[in-house]
Amino acid sequence: MKYTLMLMITGLLVSCSSEAQEKEKNKDKTVVNNELASSSYGPVSVSVDEAISVNELLISHEGKKVAEEYTFEAEIVEVCSKAGCWVTIDKGDGETFMVRFKDHFTIPTDTKPGTKAVFHGVAMNDVIPVDMLRHFAEDAGKTEEEILKITEDKFDLNFTADGILILK
Repeated sequence: MKYTLMLMITGLLVSCSSEAQEKEKNKDKTVVNNELASSSYGPVSVSVDEAISVNELLISHEGKKVAEEYTFEAEIVEVCSKAGCWVTIDKGDGETFMVRFKDHFTIPTDTKPGTKAVFHGVAMNDVIPVDMLRHFAEDAGKTEEEILKITEDKFDLNFTADGILILK
């Protein structure tokens, strides 16, 4: 009986030790990822390991009429100059799409174009009305002349992020 009890205790200790080592290993992995990330924003934690490219996002979501969840990595083209409440992302052909932030979280307004980031959220193809496009242009610091040139709704990919990881 004593021998069996000793074996059980030894097994438990080895198991706990292995579990502790696994946690420590994962902690180190997290530290490595945190070294890559300068800042994290939004209510959802973003995983770099799950990220796809912008091109993969566009291909995957092309023509879809329903919202779908994605994690993608991209360079930021423009940041809302008033509050940091949206960014634009290059589609790879000179056109951009907007990433808005769920529940109005923000990133620093001085985030530079070309900054790499990983975004998690929901993509949806939708119509953006003229008044909203003009509002976004105003937020971007466009001139009154540029704003008044916006006269048509735009059908485009919209992305609502619930988490952003800005990379160094």
